[in-house]
Formats: sequence, C-alpha cells, structure tokens
Amino acid sequence: MTERLLSRARAGDELAFRELTDPFQRELELHCYRILGSLQDAEDMLQETLLAAWRSLAEFQGRASLRTWLYRIATNRCLNLLRSKARRPAEEVPPMPEPPPTTRRSEPVWLQPYPDILLEGLPDSAPGPTARYDTKEATALAFVAGLQRLPPLQRTALVLRDVLGFSASESATILQTSEASVKGALQRARAALAQRPIDSSRAPVPDSPQERKIVGRFAEAVERGDTKTVVALLADEAWVTMPPYPFEYQGKEAITLFLDDRARLRGAPLRVVPTRANGQPAFGCYLDDRHAPIARPFGFLVLTLDGEQISAITFFSDTSVFAHFGLPRTLPRASSPGCP
Repeated sequence: MTERLLSRARAGDELAFRELTDPFQRELELHCYRILGSLQDAEDMLQETLLAAWRSLAEFQGRASLRTWLYRIATNRCLNLLRSKARRPAEEVPPMPEPPPTTRRSEPVWLQPYPDILLEGLPDSAPGPTARYDTKEATALAFVAGLQRLPPLQRTALVLRDVLGFSASESATILQTSEASVKGALQRARAALAQRPIDSSRAPVPDSPQERKIVGRFAEAVERGDTKTVVALLADEAWVTMPPYPFEYQGKEAITLFLDDRARLRGAPLRVVPTRANGQPAFGCYLDDRHAPIARPFGFLVLTLDGEQISAITFFSDTSVFAHFGLPRTLPRASSPGCP
C-alpha cells in the first residue's frame, strides 16, 4: 500500500480503492466462509466488508495494516450475521423420507461446499508463525463443519489465531474484546475440535494417479448403482453425513443399509460429474427426469480420502451450489442400456 493510493481512495477514487483491496478479496471471502459455513453468505459478507471499508476509509489511521483492518471489518460483519440469525426462529431442516436407523444423530449443521477454483485465486501468503493449521487443513470440509458447531466467539478466535496466525493482541483488536477473552475462547474451541480430530496427512495428492484411481472407481460404481463396490472402497470406520440433516452413519454395514434404502427410493442410479470442493474430490449428482429426456441436479457429494480408501462421504441435497462449481443445469438422458 502506498500513501498516494490511500490518499486517492480517500478522495473518492474507486480505482485506487480497488487496487488497495483487490489483493485481499479472495482470502477475506474464504475467511467469511470458514466462520459462516455458507458460500452465499461469504460472498454477501465480502461485499458488505468492501462497502463498509469504502465508507469508513477516512477512519483508517494505519496503526494496523490494511489487511488487519479489513479482517476486523469482515469478522465483525460475520459475527453480526450470526447474531441476527440467532435471534430469528430456528431454520427448519427440509423434509426427507425417514432413513434407516442411524449410528448417531447430531445437531443440524448448515454448511455448503467451497469450490476449489476459488482457492486458486488466493494470494501466496503463509499464515502467521503461531498458526496450527495450514491452508489445506483449514479448508477441509470436516474442519469447516467442526467450526460450525462452535459458538461464534470460539469459532472466530480459533480462525484468527490457529488458521491465520494473528497474535492474541491483534485478535483481541479485531474482535473488539480483551486478550483474556480471546485466550479463553480459543482454549474451549481447541478442546471441542479435539473431540473430532481431523487428519488429512494420508490423503493422496490432488489429481495424482492414486486419487484418480479411487475416485474413478467410485464414480463408475455410483453410475452402475453398484452399492457393493461403493462400500468396498470405504474404510471400516467410514462416515456418511448429510448436512443439515442430523442423520449420520458409520461402518460398512450401516452405510450399506442406508445406500440401499436411498437407491430404492430413487428408483434409478445417479449420474455424476466430477469437480473439487474444499481441496477434496467432489461430484455433482444428477437423476433422470421421468417425464423429459434429461437428468436434473439431485445433490452434491464430497469425498474424504485416506490412503487407498474413502473415510467419509458428505452429501448435500442443496443443488443451488451447482452454479458456483460451473456444473451444467441438466444432462442429456443416457442412451446406453446399462446407464440410467
């Protein structure tokens, strides 16, 4: 940042303002996504952050960096949104045909996947020296889902300290609270996340032959309606979850019963189109329309890999995310006899 650019922006030069803030937009959007768990909300909060920064640029005194100042605005916009949602009636989980008995039922977690294409636009800047998570770990779907189970202050304190590496003092300034409050919230957040440890160290390198092999076998089995092969690809303690639904299944027997039950209700195999979300292999899922020669969006799933196996399948019934991933609105009906 230069004083010259800042002076121009304060004088109303929008191009200068964009030159100042453009380098931070991708990381700010990802920051909002981690806190909110929603891609749509993250996009909205980014725009609110930029608008607020534009309107209050005269108040920026340079005591902290421009990046820290923008993070302060973005974080507090996210906290305001969380508070406003807490004051509203609780969102109802969409209706779903009752599934087979579950391994456990959790509280509803409102979560969306995050497109890898947006991660490609991140600046090449390492987190601070005190960060505990690298960018890959802190973008993984399980990590973001874990954050959504934390109270807002704990959630933001952990992201600021352990993901971005801000100091306790900087985090307290961003959150407009005391260092002691940040420290207490951070300790409680760490303890809560430790109950569901996340280990991505055994995941294959993205787009490696190892990853392509297991993802390809999975896709082929899904399109054949071959539950047996899908389950064979799973780790013994694999999980299937479906946010925001509270139903969770662990282990091959429970997952087999669940997948067979859903296949029976659908009446036809799914079609899948590969993509990537949260640094992980993902698919847009389509189901043939019984009344038209097309397949329509049915859901979105993300795979978590552990070596040669799949350790988790996360399914989203919200198809509004398809546009963010560049997925087609429909597919032509497959003509092969063995395909749906």
